Amino acid sequence: MLSQRPDSTGSGIYLQAMLREASSCGHTNYMVAGVQADQPAELNCIDQGQCMFVNFYEADISYHIVGMSDVMPYKSKRFCDLSDDELEEYEKTFSKVINKAVTGFKPDIIHSHHLWMISSLARQLFPKIPMVTTCHGSDLRQFQNCPSLQKWVLKGCRRLNAVMALSETQKNDIERLYGIPLGKIFVVGAGYNDVLFTLPHKPDPDPIQLVYAGKLSKAKGVPWLLRVLSRIDSPAWQLHLVGSGSGEENDDCLMLAKKLGERVLVHGATTQKELSVIMKQSHVFVLPSFYEGLPLVLLEALACGCRIIATDLPGVKELLGNIQSDFISLVRTPRMRNIDQPYDEDIDAFEKNLGNTLQTQIRAAYQRPQIDLSAIGNKISSFSWPEIFRKVQNVYFRVI
Repeated sequence: MLSQRPDSTGSGIYLQAMLREASSCGHTNYMVAGVQADQPAELNCIDQGQCMFVNFYEADISYHIVGMSDVMPYKSKRFCDLSDDELEEYEKTFSKVINKAVTGFKPDIIHSHHLWMISSLARQLFPKIPMVTTCHGSDLRQFQNCPSLQKWVLKGCRRLNAVMALSETQKNDIERLYGIPLGKIFVVGAGYNDVLFTLPHKPDPDPIQLVYAGKLSKAKGVPWLLRVLSRIDSPAWQLHLVGSGSGEENDDCLMLAKKLGERVLVHGATTQKELSVIMKQSHVFVLPSFYEGLPLVLLEALACGCRIIATDLPGVKELLGNIQSDFISLVRTPRMRNIDQPYDEDIDAFEKNLGNTLQTQIRAAYQRPQIDLSAIGNKISSFSWPEIFRKVQNVYFRVI
C-alpha cells in the first residue's frame, strides 16, 4: 500500500522493487495506491488486475493527491492544509478501497509504506492480519509538521507488528517520535537497480558533466546549488537537472536554471532507465538536500561511477560515511530552523562550503574522469534490491 503515485518519488521506486522481488521469490502481490484520475500509473512490475487505485481530483477524492513531501513532482496538496471535511473524505475513501482489496485478495500480510495515515487506517481496519510498514523519512517530517494528526496516526501505527527503517538513525527517531519499541523496528535499508545502474566508461571531461536528480524544491537545496554554480567558470561544466516539482518553488528553480543558459539541461521527470543513461555519462552527482531518509539516488550515482557531493545528513553519513575515498565529499548541513528550512545566517557558509567542494570535485573529475570502485564494490552490491528484499522477507516471516 502507498497513499500516493507508485511510479514517482523514492517511495514509489521502493514499492515497485518490493513487488518485483516478492514476485521473483514466489509471492503473489496485490497493490493499493493513489493516482490522479486523468494520469494513470505507468507500471510494469504488476498486472493491472492485481491493483486497486484511489483516484484523486474529481473522482474518488475531490482534490489533488496529498503528498508525503510538501513539494511533489506533480500537482498535490499538503496534509497540513486539509480541512476536517477533506480529511474525512480521505479517510472514508481509503477505508472503502482498502476494505475491498483485503476482502477480495485475503492477504497473508499487509506491507504499507510510510508511518502515516493509511498505515494507521489499515491497522485499525484489520487488526488481526500481520502488518509491517516501511518508513521513508518523509513520514517523520509530516509527523512533526502536523501535530493535529499525531494522535490519529499513533492509534494504528503503534499496533503494527513491525516497522522497517532505512537506517539506524531513523530507527531511533521512530522509537522517539512514535513510542514504538525498538524490538519491533528493523533496519533493512534501501536499494538500487543493479541491472540498470552499472559502471560505464566515462566521456571526455570537457565539459565536466554534473547531475542532480530529485524534486525541484528548496528542501532539496536546488536553488543554492544553482546559485553556487553560477560563480564557477573553470573547468567548464554542464549540469543535468533531473526531476520536477510544483508551485512557486519549482518555478524559482527553473528561473535560476534558465539564467545559466546552455550550461543547464532541464530533463524534467524521467524513468529509471533514462536516469541511468544520464548518470552513466556524468562525472559528478550533487545532492545538496536539507532532509533525507536514506537517498537511493546516491547509490545509483555511485554504481554509475559518479563522484558524489552530498550534505552530511545522518542517512547520507550512514550510507557513505565509512567509505574513505577522494571521490566522495560531504558538505556540512546548515542549522535548521525546522526540519528542512535553514537559518538565514548559515546560508553564506553553506554556499561557500558547497562551492569549494564543487570546485574541488570538478577539477578532480577533469584530471581523472574514471573512478575506481573496486575497493567498495562489495559495499555497493549489498544495497542491491535482491539483498534488501532478503531482509524484508525475513521480517515478513518473523511477524507471520
